[in-house]
Amino acid sequence: MPGTVLLLAAAPVGRGCLVDAASVLPVLAAVPPAVLAGTDTANVVELADPLEPQAVLTRLRAAAAAPGPLTVYVAGQLQLDRRQRLPHLALARTTPSTVRYTALPWHWIREELRLRPSGATTLLLDLHADQDTWEWLRTRPLDSGRNNAVYGRIAPPPARRSVAVPSYMRGVATILRSGHRPPADELHQQALARAADAPGSGAVTGADLVLTAPGPVAGDPHAVIAAAVRSGRHGDADALAARHERAAAQAQGPASEDALHWTEVRADLAMFAGDPVRSCRTWLTVAEARLGAGQPPQAPAVEAAVDRAHHQWGLIRDAGRARELGAALAALRGRVPGRREGALDHVQRELSRLQTQG
Repeated sequence: MPGTVLLLAAAPVGRGCLVDAASVLPVLAAVPPAVLAGTDTANVVELADPLEPQAVLTRLRAAAAAPGPLTVYVAGQLQLDRRQRLPHLALARTTPSTVRYTALPWHWIREELRLRPSGATTLLLDLHADQDTWEWLRTRPLDSGRNNAVYGRIAPPPARRSVAVPSYMRGVATILRSGHRPPADELHQQALARAADAPGSGAVTGADLVLTAPGPVAGDPHAVIAAAVRSGRHGDADALAARHERAAAQAQGPASEDALHWTEVRADLAMFAGDPVRSCRTWLTVAEARLGAGQPPQAPAVEAAVDRAHHQWGLIRDAGRARELGAALAALRGRVPGRREGALDHVQRELSRLQTQG
């Protein structure tokens, strides 16, 4: 099965730049696609200093939908938004005061890769953090998703008025240019060793946070569910997720994070089964449950649930069901406007159009 590779290098333009992220892309681009992916054939998508988070999300979503192995290479810098204090990948137009609107929320990466098959996704990361984000990371891990293998490093901010080099990712690229891709853990160790010997700012040091997460073990229920989806057994996949949802609700309560996780899985499974009505309704349920549990409207999980409900609602072809769910979505959009400007207006316009269909 062909592999998919996403090469993403991003950093702000100007004084806020901590790392020359895009400098590694020519080295990576010189590696044959099949070697980048570790497969016989591969498709490569390259994003160099992108401007808009929504454009990156579109490419990420398309890569995540590919059925074969996916490898995501990311070089860049992390910053916190001032409102929610959550990590974002800074893009070309990002400044400290505009992180929420001009940078890519890291949790978007986690969400888009969430239901990919076990063992099918690898992230290789070379990230630098500003001082604020570095302090945040000292007590919180960077959550890249429980189903993904994650390797790399996060470096503290470089010396004042200097721009670091993504030495870890350069090490990865140099190793791969030999034409052979070792297993991800070996590639990681070799790249760390090369980067530790690299001269200048950007070399791996003892201060860096080293990321080594090989992914879920065999038998993980997410892997079993993903296998059922791949073979078209959507009913079996939903039944297994429903059992885990009930068990979590009984053990920890229906509004617990574990129970809501399985409800979210079921919403995604409905999407994979081509049932946007059930998917939309389930995402609306998740959003209401999170709000009812006291989570703020701007919480990432709340925004994600409403955004996904909105997307699935747009796929509903039955006018009656669309009107029913649209009314609930409009009420939620009034409380959770999300990051996309005009989302509530879009729902209201579509509802008005639906009303004319009788």
